Amino acid sequence: MVSGRCGSCWIILAMVLVLSAAGAGGATAEKGVTYDGRSLIIDGQRKLLFSGSIHYPRSTPEMWPSLIKKTKEGGIEVIDTYVFWNLHEPKLGQYDFNGRNDLVKFIKEIRSQGLYVCLRIGPFIEAEWNYGGLPFWLRDVPGMVYRTDNEPFKFHMRRFTSKIVNLLKSEGLYASQGGPIILSQIENEYGNVQAAFREKGASYVKWAAKMAVGLQTGVPWIMCKQPDAPDPVINTCNGMRCGETFPGPNSPNKPKMWTEDWTSLFKRDSTCMKPSLFIESSGHVVHVFVNNALAGSGHGSRDIRAVKLQVPVGLINGQNNISILSGMVGLPDSGAYMESKSYGLTKAQISCDGTKTIDLSRSQWGYSVGLLGEKVRLHQWRNLKRVKWSNNNAGLIKNHPLAWYKTMFDAPSGDGPVGLNMESMGKGEMWVNGESIGRYWVSFLTPSGHPSQSIYHIPRAFLKPSGNFLVVLEEEGGDPLGISLNTISVVGSNQSQSQLS
Repeated sequence: MVSGRCGSCWIILAMVLVLSAAGAGGATAEKGVTYDGRSLIIDGQRKLLFSGSIHYPRSTPEMWPSLIKKTKEGGIEVIDTYVFWNLHEPKLGQYDFNGRNDLVKFIKEIRSQGLYVCLRIGPFIEAEWNYGGLPFWLRDVPGMVYRTDNEPFKFHMRRFTSKIVNLLKSEGLYASQGGPIILSQIENEYGNVQAAFREKGASYVKWAAKMAVGLQTGVPWIMCKQPDAPDPVINTCNGMRCGETFPGPNSPNKPKMWTEDWTSLFKRDSTCMKPSLFIESSGHVVHVFVNNALAGSGHGSRDIRAVKLQVPVGLINGQNNISILSGMVGLPDSGAYMESKSYGLTKAQISCDGTKTIDLSRSQWGYSVGLLGEKVRLHQWRNLKRVKWSNNNAGLIKNHPLAWYKTMFDAPSGDGPVGLNMESMGKGEMWVNGESIGRYWVSFLTPSGHPSQSIYHIPRAFLKPSGNFLVVLEEEGGDPLGISLNTISVVGSNQSQSQLS
């Protein structure tokens, strides 16, 4: 897994693909990729391979050669990537393989540097990616139920998987054709949700395996966290201690593989404020405004997905206005029955001195999707004049919730990595020259009292020498004058330290 939802930033996650090997005994001279109970066999040679993830749309084509080179220098022999269905087919039948979505170019670059590829097609991938990689239009297909023995889903899953396989075959990129792709993955961690679909889950697994093998790629297929993966598909382990917990393949003729090495998990905590106005939501986060002033914000956690927020409020005589912004950071990226899940407010109550409760849940509420800045696309240069901007002299720039900020800057000299330091802000999103740099949430602290991330990478490909345009949407309130542009350089002979300037 990788860390997700990071917009245009790139991530390499330490991932280990472990194949048991002990000499070349028993291997054949057959070209391509085969396996037995001891290892993968590539062109007749047994292999013990270490793999690292580079997800092509999370970086830019200009960055791919350098990322792959550094990965190779670190001892990695296989580049692992998912295939992102909702990027490649944002609308039914309309495909995009350009720019950051150029899968073929990415794989050819890997080949040019002498590395192998493990291609995790899915096409459900989770990957901490919006909607687990599924295109949103899939919800509107009549009779659709995701990831089960459902004919509409199987039709579109087979159609997209075939599209990807045939595209790569036409470019000669499978190892059976002399290319770098030595493994393909169908589905992803289906064992986490299979029980929810009962008998249709088991039949779906069999169908998915048969469909994938029938595409005749000439290389083995794998299923991770899938103990019942049908032959000849190899079941693999994802986890932190697979060496201790993985019972092994479900056939003596399959090798042991560790497809994800989780080095850690996010730890999150939650807060509880004095009760007065109680809000409950199945969304990701809520911001509560009373009489046009921010009263408080709340969010769920890794283990408790619902938002339960209690905030003190100041009411006036007569009519009071309560506005609640209920937001999601993308759609759900995993779980059973994703297509039927709904999110949003479920309860709104006012408690009066703890003795009287006024239930507003069934009151008539106005409803609007999105913010004005989103609707007019303020992150694009051509739309700046569609709203009135205030300058710093107005005294409104600091600690203003739900505020949009803009500024211009020149690119730092050199070719080193550039990062945007958002430590002075709270929660929101950033754009540079119209390209999203990703969402930030530096006010969300780990148990040690620090944000998990405060510096966000800006690909050099997004920058011009001068006149770069930065737009920030801040939800909670912060100090935009504290935002800084950092260059990052490696110092020390072991190249293990970074220096910000």
